[in-house]
Amino acid sequence: MSWHPQYRSSKFRHVYGKAASKEKCYDCVPITRNVHDNHFCAVNPHFIAVVTECAGGGAFLVIPIHQTGKLDPHYPKICGHKGNVLDIKWNPFNDFVIASCSEDATVKIWDIPKHLLTRNITSPKKELLGHVRRVGLIEWHPTANNILFSSGYDYKIMIWNLDTKEAVISNPVKILDAHKDVVLSMSFNTDGSLLATACRDRKIRLIDPRAGTVLQEASYKSHRVNKVLFLGNVKKLFSTGTSRWNNRQIALWDQNDLSVPLLEEDLDGSSGLLFPFYDSDTHMLYVVGKGDGNIRYYEISPEKPYLNYLMEYRSHLPQKGIGMMPKRGLEVSACEIFRFYKLIPTKSLIEPISMIVPRRSESYQEDIYPLTTGAQPALTAQEWLNGVNKGPLLVSLRPGSGAVNASPQFLEPEPLMKTTDLSQQQGRGGRILLEDMQKPSEIEDSRKQLKVEEKLPKNEQIRLSNGFDIFECPPPKTENELLQMFYRQQEEIRRLREVVNQRDVQIKQLELELRNLCMDAGRY
Repeated sequence: MSWHPQYRSSKFRHVYGKAASKEKCYDCVPITRNVHDNHFCAVNPHFIAVVTECAGGGAFLVIPIHQTGKLDPHYPKICGHKGNVLDIKWNPFNDFVIASCSEDATVKIWDIPKHLLTRNITSPKKELLGHVRRVGLIEWHPTANNILFSSGYDYKIMIWNLDTKEAVISNPVKILDAHKDVVLSMSFNTDGSLLATACRDRKIRLIDPRAGTVLQEASYKSHRVNKVLFLGNVKKLFSTGTSRWNNRQIALWDQNDLSVPLLEEDLDGSSGLLFPFYDSDTHMLYVVGKGDGNIRYYEISPEKPYLNYLMEYRSHLPQKGIGMMPKRGLEVSACEIFRFYKLIPTKSLIEPISMIVPRRSESYQEDIYPLTTGAQPALTAQEWLNGVNKGPLLVSLRPGSGAVNASPQFLEPEPLMKTTDLSQQQGRGGRILLEDMQKPSEIEDSRKQLKVEEKLPKNEQIRLSNGFDIFECPPPKTENELLQMFYRQQEEIRRLREVVNQRDVQIKQLELELRNLCMDAGRY
């Protein structure tokens, strides 16, 4: 008999959740009281959007990600819907475009201005009219640009091509009519060639979205599914739901065989929904409970037992909804591998929760940050509709690699990697290599960036800071405008600090080069 150790060797065994301090939370946010089972929150590296309470229609807030603290009660809203907003999603390839769907049976696409909002936005960039009943779910395609999926209470999933000049689009490019009840959840595989859905008829369906055909169907009586998630890079599906005895339950399925789940596990007897999130870079799976304050997290493995429980983040504050920051918005210097934004309506609070791998070193940890999905689309909308499949374009999260931003308008440089102390480098003896500090391509990129900045006139550098012209707005006249100017100056100070850090790194690099030259000269 072979001996198996009681523990697994994993670099994520000790991951822990860390709630943000009060100053870094978003306070006085009027979070929606809608009982629809959705996240009600969408996050990207520039903004956090949250569905809010609004009289006479539906609205949501878009708050700059660094504007923490108390929110002005008169803060502008995006309020063009005639019914309650049920779902919001940021465009994965443009941080200034967001989609929303509502009980008024419409889907609207909004352009968010680069500067802070000063008045309510009521006119969308595009309006999608096709559903005859309320629209409960929207999902952007993961690799193709401007392809949006919407699902309504008319039991239809519609595919929209937004690469048109029309402001009002009435004809979707495809209608998937494979469901006999309301679709509760949609999820794509890695390249977006397959769509998994969970339906109120308790079935999981695997669909080819372009052909409109159902490839597989799971009808497992002891698992009533609510949410389904594609674990694309391990060829599996994960679902949350309830058992016959109304216990909250999770299940894992083989993508190629949905007849019986690979694994089925009851969690507890609570009644709230379970929201699953998957990080394909670390193979970690997070299960967030609605109505409680818990976040369970697991590690997925290709062999049995498939699902390895790691830990549980516990809080006494229940969450109504949850948002997730894309990987390119994480703080890699703190070894942060995931970040949630927890909606707490009882306190009108949005609380960021960081999942952190405990490491002592402050240098970039290559092993926990593999290449990840970037902010550029792999395909155009027409290419995908023509049948082309392509995986996401991958980028490095290493500071200074410069491939993490989804907005070409923003000119903010990314902070470079913190260098180790020169005395520690000397202690190793011998020649000090620049490759120990950074890759040559990154050094060249940072030098070019600094040269471009030096060539700009000083007034141009100031005006272009933070991606917008600071002279385009008149001096502040009200308290709200003054607060907005204050946040804008905070952003400017942060950018200038990053520039100073870059120059410090460049000085240390030149010192290393000079020391190497002196050592070479001493040998000869």
